[in-house]
Amino acid sequence: MLLPEGGSQAMTGTMEKTLLRVGEAAQLLSVSRWTIYRWVEEGRLRGTKIGKGSLRIFRESIIHLIESNENDTFITSSGAEY
Repeated sequence: MLLPEGGSQAMTGTMEKTLLRVGEAAQLLSVSRWTIYRWVEEGRLRGTKIGKGSLRIFRESIIHLIESNENDTFITSSGAEY
């Protein structure tokens, strides 16, 4: 399971769900709710509408996003790698 060491009980429960609310996904990825909406529209995350328009994000798409960016190396303008 992809959780930071010492992850909270609430976050553990979040990652056991198949579908996450936009706010839960945003908190998990440390981004804004608007970023989640944009990423769904861009296809970076997969979501589905529930009821009359409530968006839910598939947990597997969040895991895939994290794993696909896990090995990316960031090079700063000074040439340092992160």
